[in-house]
Amino acid sequence: MQDQIQLIIDDHNPQDIKLTLAGRLDMRTTNSVWDKCLELQAKFQPNNLTVNAQNLTYCDGAGIAFLQKLQLLQHKLHKQYSIEGLQPNLKNLLNKVTERTAQITQHPKPHYGLMEKIGHITTNLLNDARENVTFMGGIFYYLWGAILKPNTIRWKDLYYAIENVGPNAIPIIILVGFVIGFITAFQSALPLETFGAQIYIANLVGIALVRELGPLMTAVLLIGRTSSSFAAEIGTMKINQEVDALITMGLSPIKFLTITRVIATTLMTPLLSMFLILFGLIGCFIVMHVLGFNFHVYLNQLEEAVKMPDLLGGLVKSVVFGFMAGSIGCLYGLKTKMGASGVGFSTTRAVVNGIILLIIVDGIFSYIYYLMGI
Repeated sequence: MQDQIQLIIDDHNPQDIKLTLAGRLDMRTTNSVWDKCLELQAKFQPNNLTVNAQNLTYCDGAGIAFLQKLQLLQHKLHKQYSIEGLQPNLKNLLNKVTERTAQITQHPKPHYGLMEKIGHITTNLLNDARENVTFMGGIFYYLWGAILKPNTIRWKDLYYAIENVGPNAIPIIILVGFVIGFITAFQSALPLETFGAQIYIANLVGIALVRELGPLMTAVLLIGRTSSSFAAEIGTMKINQEVDALITMGLSPIKFLTITRVIATTLMTPLLSMFLILFGLIGCFIVMHVLGFNFHVYLNQLEEAVKMPDLLGGLVKSVVFGFMAGSIGCLYGLKTKMGASGVGFSTTRAVVNGIILLIIVDGIFSYIYYLMGI
Protein backbone atom coordinates (compact mmCIF):
# COMPACT_ATOMS: atom_id res chain seq x y z
CA MET A 1 0.00 0.00 0.00
CA GLN A 2 2.87 2.43 0.70
CA ASP A 3 4.04 2.40 -2.92
CA GLN A 4 0.57 2.08 -4.50
CA ILE A 5 -2.67 3.96 -4.87
CA GLN A 6 -6.03 2.30 -4.36
CA LEU A 7 -9.01 3.72 -6.25
CA ILE A 8 -12.64 2.83 -5.47
CA ILE A 9 -15.29 4.26 -7.79
CA ASP A 10 -18.91 4.54 -6.66
CA ASP A 11 -20.83 5.27 -9.89
CA HIS A 12 -24.18 3.68 -9.13
CA ASN A 13 -25.67 7.12 -9.56
CA PRO A 14 -23.89 8.62 -12.62
CA GLN A 15 -24.89 12.12 -11.52
CA ASP A 16 -23.33 11.71 -8.07
CA ILE A 17 -19.99 9.93 -8.42
CA LYS A 18 -17.68 9.33 -5.48
CA LEU A 19 -13.98 8.49 -5.80
CA THR A 20 -12.11 7.00 -2.85
CA LEU A 21 -8.31 7.28 -2.86
CA ALA A 22 -6.02 5.44 -0.45
CA GLY A 23 -2.22 5.16 -0.32
CA ARG A 24 0.37 7.27 -2.12
CA LEU A 25 -0.68 9.57 -4.95
CA ASP A 26 2.68 10.46 -6.45
CA MET A 27 4.41 10.66 -9.82
CA ARG A 28 4.62 6.86 -10.09
CA THR A 29 1.05 6.03 -9.15
CA THR A 30 -0.93 9.00 -10.47
CA ASN A 31 -0.75 7.75 -14.04
CA SER A 32 -2.69 4.61 -13.12
CA VAL A 33 -5.77 6.57 -12.00
CA TRP A 34 -5.50 9.72 -14.14
CA ASP A 35 -6.96 8.45 -17.42
CA LYS A 36 -9.57 6.25 -15.74
CA CYS A 37 -11.00 9.09 -13.65
CA LEU A 38 -10.91 11.68 -16.43
CA GLU A 39 -12.66 9.30 -18.84
CA LEU A 40 -15.32 8.58 -16.21
CA GLN A 41 -15.81 12.29 -15.62
CA ALA A 42 -16.02 13.10 -19.33
CA LYS A 43 -18.45 10.23 -19.97
CA PHE A 44 -21.03 10.97 -17.25
CA GLN A 45 -20.36 14.67 -16.52
CA PRO A 46 -21.77 14.22 -13.00
CA ASN A 47 -23.55 17.04 -11.23
CA ASN A 48 -21.55 16.26 -8.11
CA LEU A 49 -18.08 14.70 -7.99
CA THR A 50 -16.74 13.85 -4.53
CA VAL A 51 -13.19 12.69 -3.76
CA ASN A 52 -12.72 10.88 -0.45
CA ALA A 53 -9.05 11.41 0.45
CA GLN A 54 -9.24 10.38 4.11
CA ASN A 55 -6.86 7.44 3.62
CA LEU A 56 -4.52 9.33 1.28
CA THR A 57 -1.12 9.16 3.03
CA TYR A 58 1.06 11.07 0.57
CA CYS A 59 0.60 13.39 -2.38
CA ASP A 60 3.26 15.14 -4.47
CA GLY A 61 3.02 17.63 -7.33
CA ALA A 62 1.66 15.05 -9.74
CA GLY A 63 -1.10 14.09 -7.34
CA ILE A 64 -2.00 17.72 -6.68
CA ALA A 65 -2.17 18.29 -10.43
CA PHE A 66 -4.57 15.34 -10.73
CA LEU A 67 -6.88 16.66 -8.01
CA GLN A 68 -6.80 20.14 -9.47
CA LYS A 69 -7.53 18.78 -12.96
CA LEU A 70 -10.70 17.12 -11.69
CA GLN A 71 -11.71 20.38 -10.01
CA LEU A 72 -11.06 22.49 -13.11
CA LEU A 73 -13.08 20.17 -15.35
CA GLN A 74 -16.04 20.20 -12.95
CA HIS A 75 -15.98 24.00 -12.71
CA LYS A 76 -15.73 24.25 -16.49
CA LEU A 77 -18.94 22.20 -16.73
CA HIS A 78 -20.49 24.32 -13.94
CA LYS A 79 -20.83 21.23 -11.74
CA GLN A 80 -20.10 20.61 -8.05
CA TYR A 81 -16.76 19.27 -6.77
CA SER A 82 -15.61 18.50 -3.25
CA ILE A 83 -12.75 16.78 -1.45
CA GLU A 84 -13.36 15.03 1.88
CA GLY A 85 -10.86 14.06 4.55
CA LEU A 86 -7.76 15.56 2.92
CA GLN A 87 -4.92 16.00 5.43
CA PRO A 88 -4.25 19.62 6.45
CA ASN A 89 -0.76 19.79 4.91
CA LEU A 90 -2.00 18.39 1.60
CA LYS A 91 -5.02 20.66 1.67
CA ASN A 92 -2.75 23.67 2.23
CA LEU A 93 -0.61 22.65 -0.77
CA LEU A 94 -3.68 22.21 -2.96
CA ASN A 95 -5.03 25.63 -1.92
CA LYS A 96 -1.75 27.34 -2.79
CA VAL A 97 -1.66 25.74 -6.24
CA THR A 98 -5.29 26.66 -6.85
CA GLU A 99 -4.71 30.27 -5.79
CA ARG A 100 -1.68 30.55 -8.08
CA THR A 101 -3.66 29.14 -11.01
CA ALA A 102 -6.47 31.61 -10.34
CA GLN A 103 -4.01 34.52 -10.28
CA ILE A 104 -2.58 33.52 -13.65
CA THR A 105 -6.08 33.12 -15.09
CA GLN A 106 -7.28 36.47 -13.72
CA HIS A 107 -4.23 38.35 -14.98
CA PRO A 108 -3.93 37.65 -18.70
CA LYS A 109 -1.22 39.15 -20.84
CA PRO A 110 -1.76 42.92 -20.88
CA HIS A 111 -2.78 44.64 -24.09
CA TYR A 112 -0.46 47.49 -24.95
CA GLY A 113 -1.39 50.55 -26.94
CA LEU A 114 0.55 51.87 -29.91
CA MET A 115 2.81 54.19 -27.93
CA GLU A 116 3.50 51.49 -25.33
CA LYS A 117 4.47 49.03 -28.09
CA ILE A 118 6.80 51.63 -29.60
CA GLY A 119 8.32 52.17 -26.16
CA HIS A 120 8.89 48.44 -25.63
CA ILE A 121 10.46 48.06 -29.07
CA THR A 122 12.71 51.07 -28.50
CA THR A 123 13.78 49.78 -25.08
CA ASN A 124 14.57 46.35 -26.49
CA LEU A 125 16.58 47.87 -29.35
CA LEU A 126 18.56 50.05 -26.93
CA ASN A 127 19.25 47.08 -24.65
CA ASP A 128 20.40 45.01 -27.64
CA ALA A 129 22.62 47.85 -28.80
CA ARG A 130 24.15 48.19 -25.34
CA GLU A 131 24.83 44.44 -25.13
CA ASN A 132 26.31 44.41 -28.63
CA VAL A 133 28.60 47.36 -27.91
CA THR A 134 29.74 45.75 -24.65
CA PHE A 135 30.44 42.47 -26.43
CA MET A 136 32.37 44.13 -29.27
CA GLY A 137 34.37 46.11 -26.73
CA GLY A 138 35.31 42.86 -25.01
CA ILE A 139 36.26 41.30 -28.36
CA PHE A 140 38.60 44.18 -29.28
CA TYR A 141 40.08 44.26 -25.78
CA TYR A 142 40.96 40.56 -25.71
CA LEU A 143 42.10 40.57 -29.35
CA TRP A 144 44.52 43.38 -28.57
CA GLY A 145 45.73 41.42 -25.56
CA ALA A 146 46.21 38.34 -27.77
CA ILE A 147 48.27 40.37 -30.24
CA LEU A 148 50.49 41.75 -27.48
CA LYS A 149 50.79 38.37 -25.72
CA PRO A 150 50.41 35.52 -28.23
CA ASN A 151 51.15 32.97 -25.50
CA THR A 152 47.73 33.73 -24.00
CA ILE A 153 45.98 32.32 -27.09
CA ARG A 154 44.60 28.80 -26.69
CA TRP A 155 46.41 27.44 -29.75
CA LYS A 156 44.80 23.98 -29.81
CA ASP A 157 41.34 25.50 -29.88
CA LEU A 158 42.51 27.95 -32.55
CA TYR A 159 43.80 25.13 -34.78
CA TYR A 160 40.53 23.25 -34.36
CA ALA A 161 38.50 26.37 -35.20
CA ILE A 162 40.69 27.08 -38.27
CA GLU A 163 40.14 23.52 -39.50
CA ASN A 164 36.40 23.83 -39.00
CA VAL A 165 36.15 27.22 -40.69
CA GLY A 166 38.69 26.73 -43.46
CA PRO A 167 39.47 23.26 -44.87
CA ASN A 168 36.07 21.80 -44.01
CA ALA A 169 34.35 24.61 -45.93
CA ILE A 170 36.44 24.36 -49.10
CA PRO A 171 34.15 21.89 -50.97
CA ILE A 172 31.07 24.11 -50.70
CA ILE A 173 33.17 27.21 -51.48
CA ILE A 174 34.55 25.58 -54.64
CA LEU A 175 31.10 24.43 -55.75
CA VAL A 176 29.45 27.82 -55.21
CA GLY A 177 32.34 29.71 -56.81
CA PHE A 178 32.34 27.54 -59.91
CA VAL A 179 28.54 27.76 -60.31
CA ILE A 180 28.53 31.56 -59.85
CA GLY A 181 31.24 32.08 -62.47
CA PHE A 182 29.63 29.62 -64.86
CA ILE A 183 26.10 31.04 -64.56
CA THR A 184 27.18 34.69 -64.62
CA ALA A 185 29.16 34.09 -67.81
CA PHE A 186 26.25 32.30 -69.48
CA GLN A 187 23.74 34.96 -68.43
CA SER A 188 25.92 37.77 -69.80
CA ALA A 189 26.82 35.98 -73.05
CA LEU A 190 23.54 36.65 -74.85
CA PRO A 191 23.24 40.40 -74.08
CA LEU A 192 26.90 40.99 -74.96
CA GLU A 193 26.47 39.01 -78.18
CA THR A 194 23.96 41.62 -79.32
CA PHE A 195 26.80 44.18 -79.33
CA GLY A 196 29.46 41.76 -80.55
CA ALA A 197 31.28 42.10 -77.23
CA GLN A 198 31.33 38.57 -75.81
CA ILE A 199 35.04 38.90 -75.19
CA TYR A 200 34.17 41.28 -72.35
CA ILE A 201 32.51 38.47 -70.41
CA ALA A 202 35.91 37.94 -68.77
CA ASN A 203 36.02 41.61 -67.72
CA LEU A 204 32.52 41.53 -66.28
CA VAL A 205 32.85 38.25 -64.39
CA GLY A 206 36.42 38.96 -63.22
CA ILE A 207 35.62 42.38 -61.73
CA ALA A 208 32.35 41.13 -60.20
CA LEU A 209 34.04 38.17 -58.53
CA VAL A 210 37.10 40.03 -57.24
CA ARG A 211 35.39 43.17 -56.02
CA GLU A 212 31.99 41.95 -54.88
CA LEU A 213 30.77 38.39 -55.36
CA GLY A 214 33.85 36.64 -53.99
CA PRO A 215 33.96 38.34 -50.57
CA LEU A 216 30.18 38.64 -50.27
CA MET A 217 29.24 35.06 -51.18
CA THR A 218 32.04 33.67 -49.01
CA ALA A 219 30.75 35.68 -46.06
CA VAL A 220 27.16 34.57 -46.68
CA LEU A 221 28.25 30.93 -46.74
CA LEU A 222 30.27 31.37 -43.55
CA ILE A 223 27.36 33.03 -41.78
CA GLY A 224 25.03 30.21 -42.77
CA ARG A 225 27.56 27.48 -42.02
CA THR A 226 30.00 28.74 -39.37
CA SER A 227 28.15 31.50 -37.51
CA SER A 228 25.18 29.21 -36.97
CA SER A 229 27.55 26.51 -35.72
CA PHE A 230 29.18 28.92 -33.26
CA ALA A 231 25.79 30.10 -32.02
CA ALA A 232 24.59 26.51 -31.54
CA GLU A 233 27.78 25.38 -29.74
CA ILE A 234 27.98 28.32 -27.35
CA GLY A 235 24.19 28.36 -26.92
CA THR A 236 24.26 24.72 -25.83
CA MET A 237 27.01 25.58 -23.34
CA LYS A 238 24.81 28.40 -22.04
CA ILE A 239 21.83 26.07 -21.64
CA ASN A 240 24.01 23.50 -19.84
CA GLN A 241 25.30 26.27 -17.54
CA GLU A 242 28.88 25.75 -18.70
CA VAL A 243 29.17 29.48 -19.37
CA ASP A 244 28.01 30.19 -15.81
CA ALA A 245 30.66 27.78 -14.58
CA LEU A 246 33.35 29.75 -16.44
CA ILE A 247 32.14 33.00 -14.86
CA THR A 248 32.12 31.34 -11.43
CA MET A 249 35.75 30.30 -11.93
CA GLY A 250 36.68 33.88 -12.83
CA LEU A 251 37.14 33.19 -16.58
CA SER A 252 35.72 35.52 -19.21
CA PRO A 253 33.43 33.69 -21.67
CA ILE A 254 34.47 36.17 -24.36
CA LYS A 255 38.15 35.37 -23.93
CA PHE A 256 37.66 31.65 -23.37
CA LEU A 257 35.03 30.87 -26.02
CA THR A 258 35.00 33.56 -28.71
CA ILE A 259 38.52 34.87 -29.36
CA THR A 260 39.83 31.73 -31.07
CA ARG A 261 36.68 31.47 -33.18
CA VAL A 262 36.83 35.12 -34.25
CA ILE A 263 40.54 34.85 -35.13
CA ALA A 264 39.86 31.70 -37.17
CA THR A 265 37.07 33.27 -39.25
CA THR A 266 39.06 36.49 -39.75
CA LEU A 267 42.09 34.57 -41.04
CA MET A 268 40.24 32.02 -43.16
CA THR A 269 37.68 34.22 -44.90
CA PRO A 270 40.20 35.93 -47.28
CA LEU A 271 41.67 32.53 -48.21
CA LEU A 272 38.25 31.02 -48.83
CA SER A 273 37.33 34.09 -50.86
CA MET A 274 40.38 33.51 -53.07
CA PHE A 275 39.28 29.90 -53.63
CA LEU A 276 35.78 31.05 -54.59
CA ILE A 277 37.18 33.66 -57.00
CA LEU A 278 39.60 31.16 -58.57
CA PHE A 279 36.97 28.54 -59.29
CA GLY A 280 34.51 31.21 -60.39
CA LEU A 281 37.05 32.30 -63.00
CA ILE A 282 37.49 28.66 -64.04
CA GLY A 283 33.74 28.38 -64.56
CA CYS A 284 33.79 31.57 -66.61
CA PHE A 285 36.66 30.26 -68.77
CA ILE A 286 34.72 27.09 -69.59
CA VAL A 287 31.88 29.19 -70.96
CA MET A 288 34.25 31.40 -72.97
CA HIS A 289 36.03 28.33 -74.31
CA VAL A 290 32.68 26.99 -75.52
CA LEU A 291 32.09 30.36 -77.20
CA GLY A 292 35.41 30.03 -79.07
CA PHE A 293 37.89 32.03 -76.98
CA ASN A 294 41.20 30.43 -76.02
CA PHE A 295 42.96 30.64 -72.65
CA HIS A 296 45.44 33.36 -73.67
CA VAL A 297 42.71 35.72 -74.83
CA TYR A 298 40.80 35.09 -71.62
CA LEU A 299 43.87 35.69 -69.47
CA ASN A 300 44.74 38.95 -71.30
CA GLN A 301 41.23 40.25 -70.76
CA LEU A 302 41.47 39.49 -67.02
CA GLU A 303 44.85 41.23 -66.75
CA GLU A 304 43.43 44.36 -68.39
CA ALA A 305 40.24 44.38 -66.33
CA VAL A 306 41.29 43.32 -62.83
CA LYS A 307 43.89 45.54 -61.16
CA MET A 308 45.67 45.25 -57.83
CA PRO A 309 43.38 47.83 -56.08
CA ASP A 310 40.39 45.66 -57.00
CA LEU A 311 42.02 42.58 -55.43
CA LEU A 312 43.13 44.45 -52.31
CA GLY A 313 39.70 46.03 -51.91
CA GLY A 314 38.09 42.60 -52.06
CA LEU A 315 40.54 41.17 -49.51
CA VAL A 316 39.88 44.04 -47.09
CA LYS A 317 36.17 43.30 -47.39
CA SER A 318 36.85 39.62 -46.71
CA VAL A 319 38.77 40.37 -43.51
CA VAL A 320 35.98 42.58 -42.16
CA PHE A 321 33.27 40.14 -43.25
CA GLY A 322 35.15 37.25 -41.57
CA PHE A 323 35.42 39.20 -38.33
CA MET A 324 31.68 39.92 -38.47
CA ALA A 325 30.76 36.30 -39.19
CA GLY A 326 32.70 35.00 -36.19
CA SER A 327 31.54 37.76 -33.84
CA ILE A 328 27.84 37.49 -34.73
CA GLY A 329 27.76 33.74 -34.13
CA CYS A 330 29.49 34.01 -30.76
CA LEU A 331 27.38 37.00 -29.70
CA TYR A 332 24.04 35.28 -30.21
CA GLY A 333 25.40 32.08 -28.72
CA LEU A 334 26.15 33.93 -25.48
CA LYS A 335 22.71 35.63 -25.63
CA THR A 336 20.89 32.28 -25.76
CA LYS A 337 17.94 32.11 -23.39
CA MET A 338 16.87 29.06 -21.42
CA GLY A 339 14.21 26.79 -22.86
CA ALA A 340 13.73 24.08 -25.44
CA SER A 341 13.78 26.54 -28.35
CA GLY A 342 16.57 28.76 -27.02
CA VAL A 343 19.40 27.34 -29.12
CA GLY A 344 17.35 27.24 -32.32
CA PHE A 345 16.15 30.81 -31.81
CA SER A 346 19.71 32.07 -31.23
CA THR A 347 20.99 30.24 -34.30
CA THR A 348 18.26 31.75 -36.45
CA ARG A 349 18.95 35.25 -35.13
CA ALA A 350 22.67 34.82 -35.77
CA VAL A 351 22.09 33.92 -39.43
CA VAL A 352 19.36 36.50 -40.16
CA ASN A 353 20.99 39.42 -38.36
CA GLY A 354 24.41 38.45 -39.68
CA ILE A 355 23.22 38.61 -43.30
CA ILE A 356 21.41 41.91 -42.70
CA LEU A 357 24.50 43.44 -41.10
CA LEU A 358 26.65 42.03 -43.90
CA ILE A 359 24.54 43.79 -46.54
CA ILE A 360 24.70 47.07 -44.63
CA VAL A 361 28.48 46.91 -44.23
CA ASP A 362 28.89 45.94 -47.88
CA GLY A 363 26.90 49.03 -48.88
CA ILE A 364 29.16 51.18 -46.69
CA PHE A 365 32.23 49.67 -48.37
CA SER A 366 30.77 50.39 -51.82
CA TYR A 367 30.21 54.04 -50.93
CA ILE A 368 33.71 54.40 -49.45
CA TYR A 369 35.32 52.77 -52.51
CA TYR A 370 33.32 55.06 -54.76
CA LEU A 371 34.58 58.13 -52.92
CA MET A 372 38.14 56.76 -53.09
CA GLY A 373 37.82 56.07 -56.80
CA ILE A 374 38.56 52.35 -56.43
